[in-house]
Amino acid sequence: MLSYVIEGNNKIEGEIKASGSKNAALPIIATAILNPEPVTFYNIPNIEDTRITLKILKLLGCKIEIDSGKITISSKEMTSKTIPKDLMHKLRSTVVLAGAILGRFKEATFSYPGGCNIGKRPIDLHLKAFKDLGAQIEEKGDYIHCRAKKELQGAKIKLDFPSVGATENIILASIYCKGVTHILNAAKEPEIQDLAKCLNKMGARVYGAGTSRITICGVKKLHKTDYKIMTDRIEAGTLLCAAAITNGKIKIENTNPEHLLNVLYKLKEMGCEITITNNSITLKAPKVLKAVNIETTPYPGFPTDLQPIIGAVLTKAQGKSIIKENIFENRFKYALDLKKMGADINFNDEENSIEIIGENFLRGKVVSSADLRGGAALVLAGLYAKGTTIVENAEYILRGYENLEEKLKKLGAKIKIEKVV
Repeated sequence: MLSYVIEGNNKIEGEIKASGSKNAALPIIATAILNPEPVTFYNIPNIEDTRITLKILKLLGCKIEIDSGKITISSKEMTSKTIPKDLMHKLRSTVVLAGAILGRFKEATFSYPGGCNIGKRPIDLHLKAFKDLGAQIEEKGDYIHCRAKKELQGAKIKLDFPSVGATENIILASIYCKGVTHILNAAKEPEIQDLAKCLNKMGARVYGAGTSRITICGVKKLHKTDYKIMTDRIEAGTLLCAAAITNGKIKIENTNPEHLLNVLYKLKEMGCEITITNNSITLKAPKVLKAVNIETTPYPGFPTDLQPIIGAVLTKAQGKSIIKENIFENRFKYALDLKKMGADINFNDEENSIEIIGENFLRGKVVSSADLRGGAALVLAGLYAKGTTIVENAEYILRGYENLEEKLKKLGAKIKIEKVV
């Protein structure tokens, strides 16, 4: 077991480059399954989630070469159509591999995915979409078997909720479909736009990504290509909040401000001075942060992945803040540890919201990550807190942030990772 050990009350200041996007990398890696020709990806973050995903591809029969920041994948000799259950249980996003396998081989076998316990996150929308495309679904034991008797057929698929994972899975499964597939009420996240750009560069025909209606015209083959994935907007938002909570100043380069407009608006409302260019964001924190209300909604609304992060910052803000979580019902576990550190937080289970009374100087304590973003929120709290904070179960955080402790050190934090025996 690993823990972050943080000596608090140090400003986060300086310049840093954002890493490649975790949420974009995983479905884009899945595109290599669809393409028998070699594909090369750049800017893939070196994190546990990408390492697990690449391990799955190797077990499926793909050849992978990693060299100086680029990853080349060849699925030409891929044989297995079954995603290993033990690895699928490690992270939820492995479910998008099912759409890619089904799309190429007309059959796929997988189990229910695991990952952070932040809510139910069922895959009903994924399975219903596979059925709409012509696959038969059978559950046996711990596995789900999807198989199309003939070709997958294009269909009109309306999502009950704009699920990012379901939208990605439908796109991947539809690339070789006969005819045209329409996704109605599709998710609009930038990561979906990046997936579509990557596929289109390979020769796919995906239109409308970034809108609520996506159209996929089936093609017969994809060709060799290379692609550089987008930078991580959640990492950028986390680092901005690290500067805000420590009364610091930060410039994040190699990022797209348009992907964070709703977050930047809230940070500005809190009193932060924000300056943007085409590929950078600079934040200067005020002496006193102001309370704000946050409500998470699908993109382009306030992202659920940054809800815990902003929650940590609001423990310092002057006044009362309310955060309402509309995406995942179990995403306030981190708040219990913030209370342990001295935060004044009240829970409203009926509304799935919390009330934060700010201006509390937090004290370093031993706390524990229950999930990826909640763990990152506790790291930020430790940066601000007086004394030493130990954040246990750092493995959750390492799943989604590339070299977080090194970046924070560069920016002035006193932080290290220790192995707990």
